[in-house]
Amino acid sequence: YRPPYDFTAMLDFLRGRALPGVENVDADSYSRVIGNGDSAGWLRVSRWEGDAETHALELQLHGVDPAQLLGIVNRLRRMFDLDADPQAIAKALSTYARLRPLLKKSPGLRLPSGWDGFEIAVRAVIGQQVSVAAARTLTARLAQHHGTTLETPFEPGLTHLFPTPEALVDVDLTRIGLTRARASTISGLSRALLEGRVDFQPERTLEDFTARWVALPGIGPWTANYIALRATGHPDAFPADDLVLQKAVPTDGSRMTARVLSARAEAWRPWRAYAVIQLWRDSMPTPKPTTKQ
Repeated sequence: YRPPYDFTAMLDFLRGRALPGVENVDADSYSRVIGNGDSAGWLRVSRWEGDAETHALELQLHGVDPAQLLGIVNRLRRMFDLDADPQAIAKALSTYARLRPLLKKSPGLRLPSGWDGFEIAVRAVIGQQVSVAAARTLTARLAQHHGTTLETPFEPGLTHLFPTPEALVDVDLTRIGLTRARASTISGLSRALLEGRVDFQPERTLEDFTARWVALPGIGPWTANYIALRATGHPDAFPADDLVLQKAVPTDGSRMTARVLSARAEAWRPWRAYAVIQLWRDSMPTPKPTTKQ
């Protein structure tokens, strides 16, 4: 990657949302179960402990067919935003007074995408109008009830594969505590994915991507933009309905409307998602690292 890279901030973001059983984030690394029920494996991404002049992360793979290596690496490069040019992004955004001190305080923030687009979409729906902690609890419950349980855990904290769209399209998710509306939305988006009405193709324009998703019942602009940011790593995704952002941009304690916030953020194109990450980072408490297993 091109420096600077704030790997600590990346781990902080992922740690606060890590699903017990599926993912584990400690002070130095991210690990998760990958694959399917017939061929499951796991991976760990950690800090490079080699020479300081090598700007890289270290990937460990376990139980993975070598033929899958290129696809896995490409997914992880997107997930950890390794192809970004942080200096060019900072140069563009630092001309704006609200962002300038944040960029100076936290250089090298990247877009924290997810391993799997469907997983991110389900998280986004469950996270509508609830806290990050509550969404994490419900999503972990969903994974444990409807995901694939590994016969032998790979390591402590890695025991389940996240469920597929096929597994969730016709199940009653109200039994795990979801509202009927959220359960219906997850069933609907699972069916839409299986039918090809929505996807996670990174080459789609933001407008095309979000239009496809908001056409689904229960998916609004916030959810569609959140999915664009975290499932595809779109650099201009901007969830203007986000309460944290609406309070984070003003410096006088007020709250902007989504319309006013969107108008302000027009100047931040095409890097609005990086402004979002800076503002979220500045507004939220830093999760405490877990003890390395």
